[in-house]
Amino acid sequence: MAKRSSGRGFFRNALNAIVAARAAQAERYVSETLLMLGDDAPKANGLTRQQLRHKRSGYFYL
Repeated sequence: MAKRSSGRGFFRNALNAIVAARAAQAERYVSETLLMLGDDAPKANGLTRQQLRHKRSGYFYL
């Protein structure tokens, strides 16, 4: 059996891409929710409103 030069298979790469996309989607959802709660929620989590606005502005492809 020949060894692949890439080191990873197609399905492993696809799974990793799906997991990364879902994690980014969850982070955007949490950022949006924290922004809706008011000024105290981001401060309690150690974030500023500007950081949350930046996190929620990402794109997703899944």
